[in-house]
Amino acid sequence: MDNNNFYKTTDLFGNEQINFIKKKSTKCKTLFDNYEGFVDKFKQKKTTDDCFTPKEVMDTVIDYVNEKYPLAGKQIIRPFFPGGDFESVDYPDNCVVIDNPPFSILSKICRFYIERNIKFFLFCPHLTAFSSDIDVTHIITGAAITYENGAVVKTSFVSNMFGDVKILGDAELHDKLKRIQKRDNKTLPKYQYPDNIITVSKVAYCVEKGVNVTFFKDDLKYCRAMDAQKMHGVTLFGSGFLASNKAAAEMVAAAEKAAAKKAAAATENVITWELSQREKEIIKSLGKSH
Repeated sequence: MDNNNFYKTTDLFGNEQINFIKKKSTKCKTLFDNYEGFVDKFKQKKTTDDCFTPKEVMDTVIDYVNEKYPLAGKQIIRPFFPGGDFESVDYPDNCVVIDNPPFSILSKICRFYIERNIKFFLFCPHLTAFSSDIDVTHIITGAAITYENGAVVKTSFVSNMFGDVKILGDAELHDKLKRIQKRDNKTLPKYQYPDNIITVSKVAYCVEKGVNVTFFKDDLKYCRAMDAQKMHGVTLFGSGFLASNKAAAEMVAAAEKAAAKKAAAATENVITWELSQREKEIIKSLGKSH
């Protein structure tokens, strides 16, 4: 296997460059012997821990960091991708790591940079953003990002570039990332059908909420597409039925009952945790340094 490793650098304009790390070889190999391993290194290996970041998302994040922590004169390092070895990268004094790391070792990565006083701004999984007690700032956006491997992950960030700030909920960054996703995904129209059209989705909504519905054959007539749809070349998804006024009213009543059950279920099994006296005393002692 090839003993070369590599990492990426980028600039404020999004231009990327691949940098190679030469490690000492323990065995002399010919180009022919090693060619397959060399080529394989450049193949994308998509695992559950590899989320390839869309360029527009990365550019937006770099712009955001530049607004908060001017990057002029600094080298942006991107060491994380399949096969990369972030610990072997040569980090110059003026560098900033801005990248999407493997989430499974995020704590290890943060500690590595903190111990070496290397500035970083890293993607992190939103739902577990607070799962490790690390001396970082949590930049919370909760933006659902669709990565190039198809994974849709609610994403926030961690950084050691924001001083004493521990949590920073940034709605502006959230909105910017959200707008990117809307541009990248075609918005499909939503259809609303009259009460006298019964679709499988309407029935399923009731059943999923625990509401039974029953319709008789003489109250329904099979319908592949409404007349208004035919001129547009559109059909009922999965087809459906024209319903008598009686059946339509029953469908509406069932849907309302299902909605009420859904609202009631939202308030069930809610456990409220109370602060202990010890925790209240800790809270009283916080924030007195500024």
